[in-house]
Amino acid sequence: MVSTAQKIVISGYYGFRNSGDEAVLQSILNALHRQSQAAGLAIEPVVLSIDPEWTTATYGVKSVHRMKLGEVRQAISESAGLISGGGSLLQDVTSSKTIPYYLGIIKLAQWMGKPTFIYAQGIGPVNRKVFHPLIKSVFRKCAYVSVRDMQSRQLLQSIGLDVNRIQVVPDPVMGLELPDGTTPGEAAAVQTPPALKTVGISVRYWEESRQELNAIAEGLLQACAKTPLHLRFLPFHYPLDNDASRYMMQKLEKEAAALGASVSLCEDALHPQQMLREVAACDALIGMRLHSLIYAAGRRVPLMGVSYDPKIDHFLERISCKPVGSTVKLDGGEVAAELLLLLEQGEAWKREREQIIDTLVEEAESPARRIVEYLCRKG
Repeated sequence: MVSTAQKIVISGYYGFRNSGDEAVLQSILNALHRQSQAAGLAIEPVVLSIDPEWTTATYGVKSVHRMKLGEVRQAISESAGLISGGGSLLQDVTSSKTIPYYLGIIKLAQWMGKPTFIYAQGIGPVNRKVFHPLIKSVFRKCAYVSVRDMQSRQLLQSIGLDVNRIQVVPDPVMGLELPDGTTPGEAAAVQTPPALKTVGISVRYWEESRQELNAIAEGLLQACAKTPLHLRFLPFHYPLDNDASRYMMQKLEKEAAALGASVSLCEDALHPQQMLREVAACDALIGMRLHSLIYAAGRRVPLMGVSYDPKIDHFLERISCKPVGSTVKLDGGEVAAELLLLLEQGEAWKREREQIIDTLVEEAESPARRIVEYLCRKG
């Protein structure tokens, strides 16, 4: 018999229409549901979101506004605990306010006597040393800590945390499944022109000069000159990535058409499983966004990453890959050569990584299992 539902508050970068972070949320919700059902424990998630109405409509769970302290306090006070993660929540590259916010939410729960769980987070970069003792103080009081790569574990160890209490797990999105039993390679909503292989492209603005986007565009055209392709742009963060995609499309469309290639933009895949379906339909993927690469790996789509952040390198290393270049140094010729190789040797690419990826997918639910086990013991 399933027990009375226990509310669990989930804190993260949710409601911002970032497909990667939304996929993290969907993956955590799925894993908690499966693990709690297996244990006979009923869990009722409550998500902290910048857009609670959208989050509730999208995922069918209760949600409160992440910036309304009264609502957050009330949700935590009624809960059995708080999950923080996943994603890159504790880093100070995008803003100096990010770390204080997420630590503050965890600390609030701890003050209220609630168990707190760190769920597959990517920690760092943390360039401001003033944050180190704050992270140490909060994490020492967490009931469970998991990170998504060894580098995050090493950073936590360097600021004084007991490394034996830190579990290294895959990113939660490695376990995300296609909806309704869809199989890898099933056609996406937009039909690929006959005989053209589809290359998924996930780009974002990073360098002011746009040199990395120009290099990718140059590489794509060189590849299309060898074999016409369908270039399918997949924006992972709405609307910024849509703008970056259109910037590249303007550079590509006329010349690509002359080469017999085609260019399209996916603009309506706001739910993570819709975007996962788009990625699954690709023959190869070029990605700047971390979760575009994780989506591709999870669906066994041959991929290459362009590095703008250490998290890209860390994930690629985990699946025995290297970035084709970085936003600072990227050559169009190398992009074309690597892409053509992936398209030609895609099956070999999959076979070489099959066991690695299968293991990551299997281990992706480990944090949910540990959290459910903790709640069952305390219950």
